[in-house]
Amino acid sequence: MMSEDFYCEQVLSGKTEVEKVYETENVLAYYHTKPFYPLHIVTIPKKHIDSLLTIQEDNLLLEIFTVIKYVAGKVSEEHGAARVLTNLGNYQDSKHLHWHIVYGEPLKK
Repeated sequence: MMSEDFYCEQVLSGKTEVEKVYETENVLAYYHTKPFYPLHIVTIPKKHIDSLLTIQEDNLLLEIFTVIKYVAGKVSEEHGAARVLTNLGNYQDSKHLHWHIVYGEPLKK
């Protein structure tokens, strides 16, 4: 059974090691542990927040988007394009706010 919150239970706890791309006091961007794209980076807040619909802290949202903007800018600069994606509700496998910054076509169909 998959965890309800992979990010808190595995990544932020240190149980699953990740390769960090960028980090601030409250936000972590790292290479996806099971990428769906040739370049696949995940950005998460370091504290539990269910989803985009439940975030209450404007300063944290701004910090998250600042990290996303920086990382997506680097990806776009290096590869000519980037996608920034998030999921809500039943599309959200892990119930922790997270954003995918990706480049390329999906590896799995």
